[in-house]
Amino acid sequence: MSIWDFLLQFGGRLTSGTLYTVAQFLLASVVAIVFALLSGLGKLSRNRAIRWASIIYIEIFRGTSLLVQLYWIYFVLPLFGLTLPKFVAGFLSVGLNIGSYGAELVRGAIQSVPRGQWEAAYALSMSPAKRMIRVILPQAFVIMLPPWGNLLIELLKGTALVALISVTDLMFEAKQINGSTFLSVQAFGSALVIYYILARFLITPFMRWCERAMARKLSRT
Repeated sequence: MSIWDFLLQFGGRLTSGTLYTVAQFLLASVVAIVFALLSGLGKLSRNRAIRWASIIYIEIFRGTSLLVQLYWIYFVLPLFGLTLPKFVAGFLSVGLNIGSYGAELVRGAIQSVPRGQWEAAYALSMSPAKRMIRVILPQAFVIMLPPWGNLLIELLKGTALVALISVTDLMFEAKQINGSTFLSVQAFGSALVIYYILARFLITPFMRWCERAMARKLSRT
């Protein structure tokens, strides 16, 4: 079967799977960004409980396999009385895993802001919260955006694992089509191209636009 005949016959299923993949990516990105920001700031906190809670989260999710975390959240948590739908378990596990890596990017970017910026904000009698929000974080965002672009691409690729708990994403549909037709080249080749398009033509341009927008904002201020 030619690739064109294959796409005519199975294009609808691949499109549906792609939409699920995009939804998983967007929701997992929100989870990753929120947990990265909170735990990155928490690791710099003077409060020992907050600091150690952040360290424990980062070490557990960064030091263990995403696949194991996915199985734990979906298969093991119900044994403790917490049952999550497979769609929620999918993006939550991917988001928590990537968020643990992002936390170190947040911490490193904040600590990379020149010391003079901290001292200037302190001299203006800003509160610690206002100092962080108005002065430090905007500059830290510019520093952390390039590595976050790579991290979000890793997050997109990580969403392929949710097919293992039967979330009907792009990889799940590709596996199902391959299992019924044995057209491995067409099925997985189409999935490969779609993942590449999402990463190269959606995530990368968006992150570059964010970098330029933040740079312009800082230059105006």
